[in-house]
Amino acid sequence: MVQRLLAPGEIEALDHNAIPRLLLPQPRSLFAARAARLRQLAKNEIKGIPVGETLRGYLLLMAALVDAQAAVAHALPAETFALPDAADIDVSLEHNMPPLPVSGARPPSWRAVFDALLDQLDTLAEGQPQIAAVLAELRGLESAELEGCADAVLAELTDSVHPLHAPFVAAALQVMWTMRAGQLDAQRVQPLVTNTLCPVCGAHPVASVIRIGGQSQGYRYLQCSCCASEWHMVRVKCSCCEHTSRIAYQSLEPADASDAPESTSKANDPSKVARAETCDDCRTYRKIFNQEHDYNVEPLADDLASLALDLLVGEAGYARASGNPLLWFNAE
Repeated sequence: MVQRLLAPGEIEALDHNAIPRLLLPQPRSLFAARAARLRQLAKNEIKGIPVGETLRGYLLLMAALVDAQAAVAHALPAETFALPDAADIDVSLEHNMPPLPVSGARPPSWRAVFDALLDQLDTLAEGQPQIAAVLAELRGLESAELEGCADAVLAELTDSVHPLHAPFVAAALQVMWTMRAGQLDAQRVQPLVTNTLCPVCGAHPVASVIRIGGQSQGYRYLQCSCCASEWHMVRVKCSCCEHTSRIAYQSLEPADASDAPESTSKANDPSKVARAETCDDCRTYRKIFNQEHDYNVEPLADDLASLALDLLVGEAGYARASGNPLLWFNAE
């Protein structure tokens, strides 16, 4: 029997079918896992992502916020997270548009998610006047102000949103979009014209991750900053401009690297848990986390905790391709 050689186009078609193009979120476990990872990071337990004392308190605050997200995801009735009409979803998919776009009108029920999230955080505010003041300010926002803040958060307009308000508004929007994304049929969602935006909602990725296990073994996925969906993008390709010729990887050297015994193992290398993928064509970077070197990597949490890497890469002249929804800076 003679084996027929496959043409390049046929190989691409096989790869397209074999690689899971889209991994939809499992929100009822995602938020709990994210909160646990944030607490690990705050304790400086992750060798590849050193965390200083100045960041520890913020990571613990965000862990409490993510706990509140998990509680709201479990507590609110299913109709809060109802999908758009099937006909509207069909039209979006037929035209390679995201079925749950972050642009345009939002489901009014997102406000119920926002209110429930603030209620969950009341206990956290006890004895912490700064947190209590921020929650009071958020509750005091007029409807138009809150919707304007949500618009700015989804559009990543850092100069148009209060940096202390933004993470809480972003957290409510994350719950809304993640719960709805988890209900979609991954096989029906089509890639967008650009692979640099989420095919589910059209938001930017927060980071990328190399997954292990099953059909996803060794493949790189971008994780959406809003709905937490993950979509496949080939490795050594800029997730901002999609060029491939001038990609490099920057990482933090572990403090005890010189004392560590040399190992022939390709796994569990702390320097490869978190790296910045830089592109000299567009001069941007986005972080990439590797499950092969830390099974419990969580892109959003790990991105938030690895600010030291941001500082170093920024000093080298690269700009972040997109932000982290749980950390905002104003123009100053």
